Amino acid sequence: MPVDLNGYWKMISNDNFEEYMKALDVNIAIRKIANLLKTDKDISVDGDHMVIKTLSTFKNYNMDFHVGKEFEEDLSGVDDRKCMALVLWEADKLCAQKGENANRGWKHWIEEDKLYLMGKHFLLE
Repeated sequence: MPVDLNGYWKMISNDNFEEYMKALDVNIAIRKIANLLKTDKDISVDGDHMVIKTLSTFKNYNMDFHVGKEFEEDLSGVDDRKCMALVLWEADKLCAQKGENANRGWKHWIEEDKLYLMGKHFLLE
């Protein structure tokens, strides 16, 4: 059952984030900068249409998509990649199911009024 992710969310911690980026082959300069940032998420949901804005003092990243419909994810503002992505609900978690590699993805969910984001890569599972 989808949950309401609408809202402005402030980062509390980013455990294992640098290791995750390294496994994704993000270059070292971007990893070092990204690991120091405290990003916020601004999420807007209207039915199946979602806009997830990742905001920081260094760079902002917008992801605009419809749940259940494949779309081109433009990561040029992050690490100069583009890939086809598919985001679905798995029970109460919003999950990226398809991306550049089959073993990459992320999940967003809420517990105790906190928004969680877990990235996955086959080297970290």
